[in-house]
Amino acid sequence: MSKKNVVSIEDRIPKLKQARKKKANRRLIFYLSIFFFLISIIVYLQSPLSHIKTIQIHGNSHVSDETIIEQSGLTMDTNIWMLNHENIEKKLSKNPVIESVEVSRNLPWTVNIHVNEFKIVGYMKEETNYFPILGNGVTLKELGQTSFNGKSPLILGFTKEEYLHRMAEELNELPFNISALISEVHWQPTEDNKYKILLYMNDGYMVDATIRNFADNMQVYPSIVAQLEPQSKGIIHLGVGVYFESFNKKPADDVEEIDGVEEGNLTE
Repeated sequence: MSKKNVVSIEDRIPKLKQARKKKANRRLIFYLSIFFFLISIIVYLQSPLSHIKTIQIHGNSHVSDETIIEQSGLTMDTNIWMLNHENIEKKLSKNPVIESVEVSRNLPWTVNIHVNEFKIVGYMKEETNYFPILGNGVTLKELGQTSFNGKSPLILGFTKEEYLHRMAEELNELPFNISALISEVHWQPTEDNKYKILLYMNDGYMVDATIRNFADNMQVYPSIVAQLEPQSKGIIHLGVGVYFESFNKKPADDVEEIDGVEEGNLTE
């Protein structure tokens, strides 16, 4: 063996020590990095840097931003990483105007609250003021106004909350193209039927109906009107049987069948 290839132990020991030292230094730097990283996280979580700076409210028109923020329990001291989405949504869902709510976090400092309110299904008139009624039957007394836009019907004569709530729920299920045709809804209970209602429509017809299954029964209204002569106005009955009674007086036996819709006289 050539002497040139022989390395003495004395020559190798310094190199081994140097390699071990470098390895130990790298390990120390690694552990120190983790340590300072964890310390930084703890300091961040305990400092105002992790607090909410912006709360954005979306979708509300009846409930103010301030009310929603107050009811949510959020403040600018709330840690954005400590948000309890389910708890906040539960708190806001107790508001009778709010149908559903979704809370999300937008880093680094923003919380978004998306609100879905019950839609306005009608207006109740008291003296000279109009009060909006929501789809869950809640009347917004704090939002009284001297006029209304006519996009939702007047709801008149409902003196009992039970029936007003049922009516509002049915109107809430109506598609807009049908609800927009309704001008007024009058509660006209009888001894036999406490759910009886009379509707005045924007197209000139009247509808005799019941609160029970009103949304389902009104689905046929457009097809019934389409079968009637434009000049023939009267009452469309939506009950056990669906038929039309004209305002024009005719002989009692003058009844015309129109694809299952009867047309006859308006009884006196």
